[in-house]
Amino acid sequence: MSTTTTAAEPAWSRTDRAKAAAQLMLGWVALLWLIEAVDHATGHALDAYGIAARETDGLTGIPLAPFLHYGFDHVWANSLPLLVLGFVTALSGIRRFLVVCTLVVLADGLGIWLISPAHSVTAGASGLIYGLFGYLLVRGFVERKVLGILVGVAVAAYYGGGMFVGLLPLDPAISWQGHLCGLAAGIATALYYRRPVRAAL
Repeated sequence: MSTTTTAAEPAWSRTDRAKAAAQLMLGWVALLWLIEAVDHATGHALDAYGIAARETDGLTGIPLAPFLHYGFDHVWANSLPLLVLGFVTALSGIRRFLVVCTLVVLADGLGIWLISPAHSVTAGASGLIYGLFGYLLVRGFVERKVLGILVGVAVAAYYGGGMFVGLLPLDPAISWQGHLCGLAAGIATALYYRRPVRAAL
């Protein structure tokens, strides 16, 4: 048996990470618009694939709902915050970003399925947006990183007011349940990634 050795792959520079994060999020948002265009062209046939509360078939909507929207205005409202918060999160690594999104989508979707009003069907990326917001909000504090703390403060200052309003049950057409569950899922995901503190003797 013979073995060969290869040189270690060079670590990504900050510029490389930023380019990859930007490309990923631009592609993600473009996909949302493409899906909504297909939905529009088919007479909104895709809207039925959201999360139907406490219906067995509604569970299949958990991974699909963040990619579905109720019209172009709905997509537009979610595009910029998803682009910004997703980009900032992805700067710490594409793999970490994808795991964070997966955990948030699954936890948020299950929460929506459990606590949303009966006979409701929920769709949209806002639950994921709230999850990324919650993740960035506390990540720096749990990891004890100054840059992360500054990012959390900046995110809270810029988006905090609007995010808080979205948690209130003011409009029956807006899923405050999805927002609340997404926020909780994002915070829980940040805690999940908490690094152990090493104590010196």
